[in-house]
Amino acid sequence: MNSAHRSAGRALLAGLLSVAAMLPIRAMGAETAAAVPRVVYHIDDTARAIPAIRNIANHLKAVPNIEIVVVALGQGVDFLLKNAKDDRGNPYEPMIDDLGLAGVEFRVCNNTLVARQIDKERLHPDAAIVESGVAEITRLQLSEGYAYLKP
Repeated sequence: MNSAHRSAGRALLAGLLSVAAMLPIRAMGAETAAAVPRVVYHIDDTARAIPAIRNIANHLKAVPNIEIVVVALGQGVDFLLKNAKDDRGNPYEPMIDDLGLAGVEFRVCNNTLVARQIDKERLHPDAAIVESGVAEITRLQLSEGYAYLKP
């Protein structure tokens, strides 16, 4: 490369840098900080439902504007069935209702329902059915920016 080409290249670079300096500067992470935090909770075992419910309630207290989606699959769908109770005989429904009123969404894996022959009518009315629980978790993480938690 001769000196004329180097000089032209430097001039072009200097010009681009001066134009870039006039553009508005966005603070690193400003878009993220302003965005509503989003979390997907993965429940694949009903034994983890009560700890998950506690975690979600604590999360809502700490970050009131958070968006939370619970995706249940495998044995994790059992707590979202009508009349389901925990190991102490307490019904899950009031807890699910309270979380639903706070904006928490519940999604259930249709593959699980089919494999386990669970009638959709047995689900809590606030539970939405998605084709695949793992695909929904992946979609939420990659396409919608949800953080992943598995209590």
